[in-house]
Amino acid sequence: MSPDQLSAQAAPGIGGSPGAARAVVVGLLAAMAGLMFGLDTGVIAGALGFIGDEFHASARMQEWIVSSMMAAAALGSVGAGRISFRFGRRRALLGASLLFLAGALVCALAHSIPMLIAGRIMLGLAVGIAAFAAPLYISEVTLEAVRGAMVSFYQLMVTLGIFLAYMTDSLLSYGGHWRWMLGLMAVPAALFCAGCLFLPDSPRWLMMRGERSRASQVMRYLRADPAEADAEIRDIAQELRKPGGDGFALFRTDANFRRSVLLGVVLQVMQQLTGINVLMYYAPKIFQAAQFGVSAATWATALIGLINMAATGFAIVFIDRWGRRPLLILSCAIMTFAMLAAGGLVAVGGDSTSHEMGMVGALLLFVAGFAIGAGPLVWTLCSEIQPLRGRDFGIACSTFTNWAANWLISNVFLSVLATLGEARTFWVFAAMNGLFIVITLAYVPETRGVSLEEIESRLMAGRRLRDLGR
Repeated sequence: MSPDQLSAQAAPGIGGSPGAARAVVVGLLAAMAGLMFGLDTGVIAGALGFIGDEFHASARMQEWIVSSMMAAAALGSVGAGRISFRFGRRRALLGASLLFLAGALVCALAHSIPMLIAGRIMLGLAVGIAAFAAPLYISEVTLEAVRGAMVSFYQLMVTLGIFLAYMTDSLLSYGGHWRWMLGLMAVPAALFCAGCLFLPDSPRWLMMRGERSRASQVMRYLRADPAEADAEIRDIAQELRKPGGDGFALFRTDANFRRSVLLGVVLQVMQQLTGINVLMYYAPKIFQAAQFGVSAATWATALIGLINMAATGFAIVFIDRWGRRPLLILSCAIMTFAMLAAGGLVAVGGDSTSHEMGMVGALLLFVAGFAIGAGPLVWTLCSEIQPLRGRDFGIACSTFTNWAANWLISNVFLSVLATLGEARTFWVFAAMNGLFIVITLAYVPETRGVSLEEIESRLMAGRRLRDLGR
């Protein structure tokens, strides 16, 4: 059976389960993109020091090794919108999986820094496409009652990938086997590629392509009640009948759409300014600067990955019970306190066991705060607030912004750290998290339990951004 036939028929192995369960399984397969995202994000933290030693790379060159993936991810996210719109979300994910596989192999076999950077660029393109397509695809195929949890599961897979990468780094660090660290990423990449073959096309994408019959078949496959599936198709058709053209045309002509795009961009910038990816990329260096030994720093970094994963699981349980806004505000408040505490501990100084424990505690609290809110919820909200006709364009804009900010921060962090010092750097991130609370209170809507079509209707009617949901 071809991949196109899977759009209209049950995928092998899962076709006998009820429609709602099939939608969950399809969402879980797509969420494997997050696993690859996390693996390739986290693995460089443990490998970087050994790479620097083997190739005699300066601190500036190490910044480029890390940030090259972010720059490529930004470019990948720009192209992802067009790829996803023209070929579909499923094919975009399949293409990303092939890039993940090729990039991992190139990095493992690299005989020079330029070759290593080339592999990192391939991985970055894959991450940019996958980070765009996976949350979008999941939001379009799952039920509104569990949409937040399913999109957040993508983020859980990101955190699982980071944790597994940290654990692999820790185990292989004793022999300095950085090529194995990077090369092992090819195994889950191959599994992700196989999983993409079992995904149906998004019914909303099929509707945009004018293929209502196939869209109805897929929707019925993904829903327990045929009447519910047909009603959802009718709602999508009604939204598509509204004038507006493609995404860019809608952006130029409709001020309401520009508001949702701007909100998505702001959310992604603020997610990066929390400081999370600085910690993920440079955690061992941060701990070593805080007087940790190399081995202790590596295992403390692995503990960060574990807390990140566990707290994201908490978010999945409560995102569709408590809602987006309460979790996001709690998340930012925790991160603000943790960054203030970390900066204070660094400013006071010391190399005692209590000081080390306090530093680990502050950073673990920060990671837990990020994982229960800012991590999963930003991707969830960005996939929910854009209207169907402009969804590819709007999410492409916000995803590009995420990676552009990610690249900028990762590319200058070591230089900024040397200029400001650790304490002031942590305090700057604390201020950014405090600002995020204000933005959430003023502009972020509560989208829990609200259909994508209803959110779109309120947006296009000119309702305030914070009133698009409940």
